[in-house]
Amino acid sequence: MNIVGLARAGRLAAVVGLVMAAGAGLAACGSDAEGKSAEETFVGADKVCGGLFGASVAKKVEAVTADSEFFYRSDEGLKTVVEGLTDGYESGRSWATGADMCELSPKGSGAGDGAAVKFSMYAPQDVKDLRTDPGTVSYTMGKRSEARATGASLYLECVSPRLKGSEKKPLRIYGSFTVGESDAPDTPETRDANLEILHTGALSVVKELGCENNAGLPETPDLTPK
Repeated sequence: MNIVGLARAGRLAAVVGLVMAAGAGLAACGSDAEGKSAEETFVGADKVCGGLFGASVAKKVEAVTADSEFFYRSDEGLKTVVEGLTDGYESGRSWATGADMCELSPKGSGAGDGAAVKFSMYAPQDVKDLRTDPGTVSYTMGKRSEARATGASLYLECVSPRLKGSEKKPLRIYGSFTVGESDAPDTPETRDANLEILHTGALSVVKELGCENNAGLPETPDLTPK
């Protein structure tokens, strides 16, 4: 082979080497990215739903759901709930469906196995309906609050500068925390934990809405049974 041929062969080998190296580098990057993505798909209770739950409440979420890893979802839950409540109030209707604030889908779970914190606008007569599920205990927090082994519910009234006319006709907020599948025992500790989890979400909602006096919610949940 002449000198020109040797030069061309050398350049070709160099190009092939660069392509192979680049391909290996991209594969490695893709593997790292996929690994990172897979790791971040599931998070602990302290990181789910935009870090809604502090360390102590996160432990209670894990206790009542009997899970420690949850599918990571969008952090837009609070924004979606506030928009839904605001739109519902401004519609003039007596109630509105609202939205989910935080869905807790455990790793490896099926449909209906998870838990959720939800908020909607309740009709005036709803708070007066005293029918409850077996095992339900009433508490003193809010306009009405209840807890059971499988969840909790909370009724509030919000007066806010953001809601025109609310000083005469408050926004009625209904919050619920429900657990689909759990082996948590039906004890006062479980019921208190469920209501505390719901209180955490509700406090975020009323603060975001600018409700006067946090719609009657204390900064620390009042877990006094009636």
